[in-house]
This record gives sequence, C-alpha cells and structure tokens, in this order.
Amino acid sequence: MAFERIPHFVGTPTRRDFLQAAGAGFGSLALAGIFADEATANQVITPQKGAKAKRVIWLFMNGGQSQVDTWDYKPQLAKLDGQELKGFDNTTGFFADSVGPIMKSPFQFAQHGKSGTWASEIFPEISKHVDDMAFIHSCYTETNNHSPALFQINTGSSRMGYPSVGAWVTYGLGTMNKSLPSFVVMVDTLGRGLPKGYAQNWGSGFLPGVFQGTGLRHQGQPIDDLARTQSDTAQRAQLDLLGKWNKAHLKTAGQDPRLAARIESFELAYRMQMAAPEALEIAAEPQSVRDMYGVDRKECGHFARQCLMARRLAEKGVRFIQLYSGGEENEKSWDGHTDIAGNHRGFASETDRPIAALLTDLKQRGMLEDTLVVCCGEFGRLPLVQRGGTGRDHNPHAFTCWMAGGGVKAGVHHGETDELGHKAVKDRVSINDLHATILALLGIDHTELTYHFNGRNFRLTDVAGNVVKSVIA
Repeated sequence: MAFERIPHFVGTPTRRDFLQAAGAGFGSLALAGIFADEATANQVITPQKGAKAKRVIWLFMNGGQSQVDTWDYKPQLAKLDGQELKGFDNTTGFFADSVGPIMKSPFQFAQHGKSGTWASEIFPEISKHVDDMAFIHSCYTETNNHSPALFQINTGSSRMGYPSVGAWVTYGLGTMNKSLPSFVVMVDTLGRGLPKGYAQNWGSGFLPGVFQGTGLRHQGQPIDDLARTQSDTAQRAQLDLLGKWNKAHLKTAGQDPRLAARIESFELAYRMQMAAPEALEIAAEPQSVRDMYGVDRKECGHFARQCLMARRLAEKGVRFIQLYSGGEENEKSWDGHTDIAGNHRGFASETDRPIAALLTDLKQRGMLEDTLVVCCGEFGRLPLVQRGGTGRDHNPHAFTCWMAGGGVKAGVHHGETDELGHKAVKDRVSINDLHATILALLGIDHTELTYHFNGRNFRLTDVAGNVVKSVIA
C-alpha cells in the first residue's frame, strides 16, 4: 500500500521525514506513491540480508485447537485417565465449576517422517509433511477467554484497538502488487459467523487504515462491488474528478492519515476491479489441482477453495493472507467443550486435505522457500474432561504452533509441555516471542518496526519478545 510513515524524528530524520515536515505532507506523498513505478517504494523496513520469507499464509484454527489431541502426544494421559489432577487451579479454564478428571485422547497417535514426529490420526494428509515443518510445543498466552486471546495472538495485546500482525507486516514491508490488497483475510463460510472480536482481529489499529485486512468470500462475488457497472473511461473520469476534489480538501485539512487512506482506497478499488477477478478465479485451475485440494468434496470444499485462493493470491504478490477455520460459537469452531472427539474429527476432516495440498502445491511451484506458512489457534485445551460431556475446556498455559517454508528449519521440535500437556515447561514461547520469530523470518528486527502514536513509539511485540532461533534455518 502506498503510504509513508508519519514522521516521528526518532534518530536521524530521513529525506521523507524532512519532506513531510517541510510541507509536502503525508497525503501528497501517499498520492504520489499510488503511481510509483516500484511496488515496494513504500516499505519502511529493508529486510535483513539472508531472509527467505517474502509473504505469510496464516492458517488460523479458531476456537482453540487441543494440543494433546493433535501434535503434542502425551501417553501419560492414557495411564492416568479418570484420575484427579492434584493441585489443579480450577480457574485455569473458562468454566471453573465444570472441572473433571484427567482424560486420555480419543485419537490414536503414530510417528511420521524421518523426524519421527508424533501426530494424531485426524491428520493423515498433513502428517506426510512433518519433515517440512517446525513445531513449537511450548506456546502460552495470558488469557482463557476467546476474544482477548484472539486479540493477543493477532495484535500482541489482549485489548482491542491495536494493529494486527498482518497490518504491521504490510506497513513494514509494503506491497508486492499495487493492484491487490497486501493483507487479505478469509473467514469460515458455512454460516458459522466471524471469530469473536470480529474484524478487529485483522484491523490496522492506530496504523493508517490502508493497512487493515481485506475480507474475501470463497464463493460468489469475493468482494462487494467488484464488478464494474460503467465503462473504464467513465469510471476513470469519475475517479479523477473525485481525486481532484480530495486533493483540494487535503490541502485545507492538512496532514490527515484517514483522508489519505480514503483516497488510496478508491484508487486501490479501481485497480482491484482489473486484477482481483483473475487472481481469485479458481475455476481456471487444472482439475488435478482442484482434486488435490478437495475443492469438490463435501466435507472440505469450502476450506479447500480458500487454500487454493490463498496460493493464487500469494503467487500474485499478496503479502499476508489469513484463513480462519471455524466461526463464532463454541461447537461451530475448534472449541470442543462437550465432545472433543466429534468436534476435532469434524474440523480436521475440513482442513487436513486442503492444508496438505497447499503445502504440496507451494513446494511443487518453488514457492514454499519464500512463503511462511503458520498454523495455530488462540490457545490450547486442558488435559482434563469438562464435566457434563466428553470435551475439554480452554488452556492458556500450553498450545502448539507449527510453521513451514520461508526459512523455517524443517523437521524440528522446540519446547516441551509437562507429562500431561497441561503447561509449557521447557523453552516457553510467549505470543511476543512468536511474533518476533515471524517477523525475523521475514527479515524484520521486531525492535525496529515501530510507529509513533499518542506520544510514544509502539511495536507489535511491545517491550518484549525473543526470536525462537531453533526453528530458523
């Protein structure tokens, strides 16, 4: 997106800072950037030498995927099944009055690949890729409630109003295709609703609005008003007149990032009408590719179309793509409070084949080398049964995140939870650490990606964050 930093003059002022302070103005430079020859002319950060990742595809397992039923094998659960967990704090989960005994996983685990990675039976296809993946088993968060946990993993803060990871990345690195949004989001589309916290999970917070995520639909018209209702000549003349009025208003309004963002949004929308339909047209894919993803399969077709669209968008230069599996309400997401077996088996059947196909497709096209794929939810689940059913409550103390491609060290495992998978106990990884690692793989020092707002510099990782070096090749 063609926007410059708002000047803050921390350290030596840049030429752009000087021009802005001298009166050229934020909006004027933004407008000039719209027509810049280089798509990366607006980047704030120059990626560090050796960085491989150029883009991110984040597969978000909304609702809180259970680590002990997916990627964190704990045989001790079966040995202690039905026993009380002594000393357990019943306020750990969300339902303090529904704490039951230890419950074994309803799924079988087996080892896969040269790395010998233990994986649940619900992921027969993804398990074939474990030697391309790095697992972080010791992630933890600070809240047991969905909305603040979603905000934290998406923005670094459990409070609303902060920029999302995608917004920070596109602000820092700029766009690779001026005719498409740099940050795209696709949510669950089976009538399950948006994730809790809604669009603030991919918002731009106090960054200019142009950096917020653009929501796409996987079927029908992906974006409202994408189809043209008038000729190109008429629409261009209309936009030119509107731009003339807006520029005149900008001169009287002074430095106004919101107005500059609105001007850019009109121009981007115009360019998208030309580029987006082709980029999102999965019908153009060979039948063999559609079959590999499972586009026509009843159980996974909706997520398959999203994964295939993600690959096409990544190929066209979209910088950050986020896909949500699962919607708002408990059993309409990975939030398996009452029946972990039915819940997780169902959502795994929707996502296993499409995710495996995405990894295969990226690798075959040589794109996995510079595309970072991230997969996790907002927290994990307890190794206990939730009374009244056969499900598990929320667990902020431990969850697993896996990554692939984009400079990730393949086939490695970082960190450990205790023998029951209750708490991360070895080489613990906070959300700040996770974000610092994602930025590092993109060639960004997380301490240098800052934005001046309300009298001080802000960054995605706040005043914390350590890069998990063991998962970087």
